[in-house]
Amino acid sequence: MHVLILGAGVVGLATAHVLASEGHRVTVLDAERAPGRGASFANGGQLSYSYVAPFAGPGVAGKVPGWLLDPDGPLRFRPAFDPHQWKWLWAFLRACNAPRAERTTAALLSLAALSRSLTREVVALPDMKFDFAPAGKLVLQPDAAAMAGAVRQMEVQARLGSVQRALDREGCLAVEPALRHLAHRIHGGIWTESEEAGDARLFCEALAARLAQGNRAVAFRMGVRARQIIRAEGRVRGVLSDEGVHEADAVVLALGNGARALAGPLGLDLPIYPLKGYSLTLDVLEEAEAPRVSITDSAAKIVYARLGRRLRVAGMADLVGHDPRMEEGRLTTLVRQARAAFPRASDWRELRPWAGLRPATPTGLPLVGAAPGVPGLWLNLGQGSLGFTLAMGSAAVLAARLEGREPPIPDGDFRLG
Repeated sequence: MHVLILGAGVVGLATAHVLASEGHRVTVLDAERAPGRGASFANGGQLSYSYVAPFAGPGVAGKVPGWLLDPDGPLRFRPAFDPHQWKWLWAFLRACNAPRAERTTAALLSLAALSRSLTREVVALPDMKFDFAPAGKLVLQPDAAAMAGAVRQMEVQARLGSVQRALDREGCLAVEPALRHLAHRIHGGIWTESEEAGDARLFCEALAARLAQGNRAVAFRMGVRARQIIRAEGRVRGVLSDEGVHEADAVVLALGNGARALAGPLGLDLPIYPLKGYSLTLDVLEEAEAPRVSITDSAAKIVYARLGRRLRVAGMADLVGHDPRMEEGRLTTLVRQARAAFPRASDWRELRPWAGLRPATPTGLPLVGAAPGVPGLWLNLGQGSLGFTLAMGSAAVLAARLEGREPPIPDGDFRLG
């Protein structure tokens, strides 16, 4: 079967890898000139297989008004004359309850566990160099109430197979001594030793280079924008692009936010919306002053990931539409908070700032599988901030369904509709 994949980010490339390895002829098409130039370019860098609790969790709805009024808050909302924005936000608020969050967590943990085993297979391949580090992850909590909520979530995840430990302040500092400048803000934390980190852009580049070689080489059409999905005789036949028609037996939408414009004319209302995030990438100049393990500051909603001799700092979730511009105020907040946490890790001269639009669903569950009512069209998108984590597992689920097989995990929660 010839499969055309739209999108050369980490999700699209993972899909290409799995399908090509199972003998399909694969073409990847992307408007960017190189792979991994969208939401994968400078994301948080954490491979967070055990800590997948959705943003739409219990108690979050009550915090939203305070966050929106705080210019330094982790969430910002810019109202627009866009019915889809309001529809998405309403669905998000409705998902902020314990039963929905527990069901979502269970589905994501299952998908993440599958993804971890498949990602480790890819990590072991020759020339897959992307600053991979199995260093573990520590999620910091600022007070007793937050810690109690984190412990409850840990207990839920323990019943679903996760292995994590609750630590007090001294335990957190023992795991990561570089946190001493933040000690006054740490009540405790959740430690997950099995978590990993890596540079998603480098992962994309290395995987694309492998896919372009060998007997089952994947064809890449970079710098080519898809304009329309073509149907004939009741099923998808290919895509109209800047350079003409690309025919295929199946088309996979792995474009993230760009998928809505292509799916809309086919009668599909994809429930995804961009959550704008920011990141910095700093050179580590003092080894002992930079964190060795991945850190999540749950109060500030900022993550830190060690990528070789670099430190990736990422955070925030802005519902501001499709505006990709970097805003000075948000970057200033990120620099200030990161510098307070690890003041001597870098000289803070070269920040390498970035802003990206993460394609998110209201519940946090990705859309993986056949597009309902559109034979020949397949969806693999909406992974949000867990795109790097869930990419390989999502690809395996999609490949199984495309080939008419039962997937390795239950996938009912990932189907559109």
